[in-house]
Amino acid sequence: MSRGETLGVVGAGRFGTALANLVAGTGRDVVLLTSNEAVAAEINASHTNNARLPRVQLAVTLRATTDPGDLARSTRFIVLAVASTEVAERARALGDHCDGSHIVVHANGALAAPSDRRVSEVLRELMPVRRVGVLAGPALPNDLVRRQFASMVVASSFDEVTMEGRRLLGVPPVLRVYRGTDLVGVELAAALSGAHTVALAMADAMDIGPGPRAVMVTRAVAEASRLGEAVGADPRTFAGLAGLGNLLVRTTPEAKARDYLLGLELGRRGVVPGGKQTEGVRAAAAGVRLADRYRVHVPLLRGVDAVVRGELDPAEAGRAVADSVAAEE
Repeated sequence: MSRGETLGVVGAGRFGTALANLVAGTGRDVVLLTSNEAVAAEINASHTNNARLPRVQLAVTLRATTDPGDLARSTRFIVLAVASTEVAERARALGDHCDGSHIVVHANGALAAPSDRRVSEVLRELMPVRRVGVLAGPALPNDLVRRQFASMVVASSFDEVTMEGRRLLGVPPVLRVYRGTDLVGVELAAALSGAHTVALAMADAMDIGPGPRAVMVTRAVAEASRLGEAVGADPRTFAGLAGLGNLLVRTTPEAKARDYLLGLELGRRGVVPGGKQTEGVRAAAAGVRLADRYRVHVPLLRGVDAVVRGELDPAEAGRAVADSVAAEE
């Protein structure tokens, strides 16, 4: 296939591999970039029993590489699916081989560490690309592997990005991809949903009950909307796939989301186990700093951040949230 018909995916984690394999299963050529030579060799040698996706048959049109130049030469549309702490390093490495013809969409549910900037801003700074976007929504790796119905949104200020995203990533009826123009909102909604997942998990660990839990969900959407509107996003975005949709799926035990599992540990023990950090924990801290800058009321984010920092225990954070209510809530 030509560059325009070949999908590039950066990051061989569970989501990146699952997405790459799903698209490759349609017969489309997909190039998966990993920094691990053993993983690349495993994928290319057998296309079966991959460590990232156990007992899954990998599509024959999926090819792994460790060479960023290979990916850039072979593809035009690239999905960056790496952790926030890896964004800058991967963007620099890939930027040495990309040019203005490339489109880069990230699937990162956090703000870029340690700068607290949106990932799209980092991509524009470190790569010679301007057509960037974000891919977000409640599509779990297991959903894609099992070919269960899932939906995501690809958002950008460029129509070509969203149109190509739908064309190259959509695998109906398994994965439906919707178009959006609120790049700022979708990026922030995806990040804050991870932080609020930690908050909901702590509440679940303390068995607060379905009524208070429902209140927490609505308050999470409300405070995310307030913060988003303050930075120029459409507040309605936070009730969509990237915001509420992400939050609802990540806070189910079946999802086994790292943010949720960490939140359960925080709720039970009041400390971050083994000094672990997740995208949601980092997003909570970044969200608090952003809220301070814009003077926005975000009690749930502050509660998560305070517990992680050891300033409050989960019960104290819960009482602080209960005692802090914005008029519009």
